[in-house]
Amino acid sequence: RRPRAPRPPPPPPATVILAFVRTLAVLPLGFGLALGGALGRLAWHLSSRMRREMRASLAAAFPALDVAERDAIARASLVHLGWLGGEVITLRSWAPRMDEYVEATAEAVSALKRAQARGTGVILVLGHIGNWELTCRLSRYVQPNAVIAKRSWHASIDATVARARAENHVETFWRDDPATGRAMLRLLKQSGTLGILIDQDIRGVQSVHVPFFGRPAATPRAAADFALRFGAAVLVVTCHRRGPRPGDGHRLEVTEVPYDREPLDREAEVIRLTAACVALQEQAIRRHPAEWVWMHQRWKSAPPAA
Repeated sequence: RRPRAPRPPPPPPATVILAFVRTLAVLPLGFGLALGGALGRLAWHLSSRMRREMRASLAAAFPALDVAERDAIARASLVHLGWLGGEVITLRSWAPRMDEYVEATAEAVSALKRAQARGTGVILVLGHIGNWELTCRLSRYVQPNAVIAKRSWHASIDATVARARAENHVETFWRDDPATGRAMLRLLKQSGTLGILIDQDIRGVQSVHVPFFGRPAATPRAAADFALRFGAAVLVVTCHRRGPRPGDGHRLEVTEVPYDREPLDREAEVIRLTAACVALQEQAIRRHPAEWVWMHQRWKSAPPAA
């Protein structure tokens, strides 16, 4: 009997993921939403660890709700994340309809223009609320602009994400890149706009503990530090679905957070400004609890001893 030829090794996971993404990228938005929603519903049943983590976070945030109510939020959150993935992956196919699908209110646009007109730079405080990638809708009003992001586990995936943002006029600064510090300084000196996500407890990132759903949570302090250094305007941006159906689109909300540009106690002002931004994010999450990433362990870092 002739020996069987050895089986080729399975393709790397990143190759499979990228092939899947490229295939979906040419499909219509409706298909991406339907597939994403189905995968989100399936995810609840597949991962016991994720169910456990989501239940723990929701119990900490909403202790007054019963288990069934919190589980309903968790399942809806996973469906929302599936829709989010479908929207981002198929973005090229529906980008010409961006203005229709992602609403930027007149108030939001006015706040952005007023902030940039001061010429001291703008810090957009973002979070994993709604479809945060669709805040690129605002890029036409604030140029140049960039967002700080964390690399994934594969360079090809990072390149794909960065290219998608660049097509929507948003540059990506990778957090672990040695050149990022200089790039951020250069951007703000040019009166540019820098987006920073602050709603997660990130190991290795300078943070302060501020209240989040009534408990101290380690929160990146970079937004406040840069604002005080450059006198930049600080605007909290959130994104929310306009209705319960997957294709109802989104609405962007922008709120400027005032602060003391020449504080007597700089550290205290950093904490106060960070807390004010997180309070606005918490309000947004309370209004739309299914649109946040409850699998993230927001309170994992204990505050320092007094």
